[in-house]
Amino acid sequence: MSTIADTTAVANLIAKYAELVDTGDFAGVGELFADAVFIGSGAPVPGRDGGVEKMLRDSVMCYEDGTPRTHHVTTNIAVDVDEEAGRAAARSYVTVFQSLPDFPLQPVAAGRYSDRFERRDGRWRFTERRVRIHLVGDVSRHLRRDGAPEGTAHRG
Repeated sequence: MSTIADTTAVANLIAKYAELVDTGDFAGVGELFADAVFIGSGAPVPGRDGGVEKMLRDSVMCYEDGTPRTHHVTTNIAVDVDEEAGRAAARSYVTVFQSLPDFPLQPVAAGRYSDRFERRDGRWRFTERRVRIHLVGDVSRHLRRDGAPEGTAHRG
């Protein structure tokens, strides 16, 4: 693969995460992180054995349509590829918007992702995602209090 193709493949994985979360496909997110660890404000969550899927099911509210009624916008994506080692790192910003019939469209969280990837069998895979949420709005319709560790504002 070329560096351009590798960069595009990595950026597509970052976009795929947002799409899967926003459509409520937590099993798909679990598959995306099967070989990775997810590090948010709580203890690191290994993706294997359904860890990331369970974390999302336990902490994110879903509605009648099966989605969390969110829209993750990922911007300022910067990807560094080490072609020879088959590794890549990326950093990006995330803003999470949410809207419900009685909850007007608004940003509920904003922060940064710091990701690591590895190419295996010709495919790029997440190996680590670090989420740092710096700005928190009204997450009362987004996160379950009982499913999130004490002090958790948002998992991303």
